[in-house]
Amino acid sequence: MSVNRTELVQAVAAKAGLTNADTDKALKALQEVVVEELAAGGSVSIPGFLAVARADRAARTGVNPQTGEKLEIPAGHRVKITAGSALKRAVQG
Repeated sequence: MSVNRTELVQAVAAKAGLTNADTDKALKALQEVVVEELAAGGSVSIPGFLAVARADRAARTGVNPQTGEKLEIPAGHRVKITAGSALKRAVQG
């Protein structure tokens, strides 16, 4: 079972005693802050819950599986998400 954005907004609004509109604005703002921070090379950490960071990926040589041709994959960035201790404990039961 998964929760979509609408269901997430409704659930958070109910727990926080906020309106759905205010909760949606807060969720959008959180998303913007995380994106801006990662784009600037930083990270975002919510202790006990999760940490999101930008990680560098080195250039490497790959192989096209259809042709066997070698190709150079340029260096880039990826997003690394790490679960916090409280989240890990909740998942393990």
